Amino acid sequence: MTIHQYVKGIRSQDYGVLGKAITLIESSLEKDKKKASQLIEKCIPFSGKSIRIGVSGTPGVGKSTFIESLGTYLSKKNKIAVLAIDPSSTISKGSILGDKTRMLKLANSKSAFIRPSPNKGQLGGVSCHTKETIILCEAAGFNIIFIETVGVGQSESEVASMTDFFIYLTLIQNGDQLQFIKKGVLELSDIIIINKCDQNKKKCQQVGLMLKTALQYSTDKKKQEVFQCSALLNTNIQKVWQYLEKLYVEKKENGTLKKNRQKQNFFWLQKAIENEIKELIFEKTSKFKKRIDTFKTNPPENSKKVALKILKEIFTKDF
Repeated sequence: MTIHQYVKGIRSQDYGVLGKAITLIESSLEKDKKKASQLIEKCIPFSGKSIRIGVSGTPGVGKSTFIESLGTYLSKKNKIAVLAIDPSSTISKGSILGDKTRMLKLANSKSAFIRPSPNKGQLGGVSCHTKETIILCEAAGFNIIFIETVGVGQSESEVASMTDFFIYLTLIQNGDQLQFIKKGVLELSDIIIINKCDQNKKKCQQVGLMLKTALQYSTDKKKQEVFQCSALLNTNIQKVWQYLEKLYVEKKENGTLKKNRQKQNFFWLQKAIENEIKELIFEKTSKFKKRIDTFKTNPPENSKKVALKILKEIFTKDF
């Protein structure tokens, strides 16, 4: 397909073309990377008008169920895109990409688009191409975009660098008070949701109070809210959206939304440079690979010293 055909299909909300476009930008082939860059450039003028929402939490907390519940509620008046990030195996390098099967009701909606993508070993809970995928979805007219992270715990902070709001889901049995006041993903959250509250309402209320107390220790003093929900029964789902909508209007009016997105763009510029350098070294420089392979049988104890030596040999300048 030509760039013009991709853009035309995306703009006309052809989900098949949008899926192919996302596959293109996820490709590591050099010819595809150049084409993907041109496609992104053409789509940027049509992007930036969505509400971007990151959803994180430990495996089994109910992220997919929550997104389907909220997404189904919103799909009556909005166009919803869900970008679900799946972990890649460190052994086979493959991913199951099965999150779509957990959102069958939302997947059958004509107002929704669900795309599972592999994280390809990327830390932070997202894929290195998720930011570009958001641009494509916005160009296709989706005005609310959910990014569901891999789901590994407190290290999933990178999703906050590409979204307007960050929702963290937890359960009543997920840790004690010390666990809740730990820094990391919790202090980045705009909303903390205690999911599956129907299982033990009294305990859920206790954990809710504990969380609100813990948030007072935050040095950032950002506006945060705690909700008790049951995504399965749709309990308080509407309240969560009403709060998010109100917060979105506030951020847009006071300029916070625009400033945050500018910071995010700079962050992803740095990440893009970092990723391209890694690919240049590991995939394009055969000399580098050969040099590294010589240490397979006897790897050094001081890896940093040897790494700097190899870089100097290859690039003939200090780093």
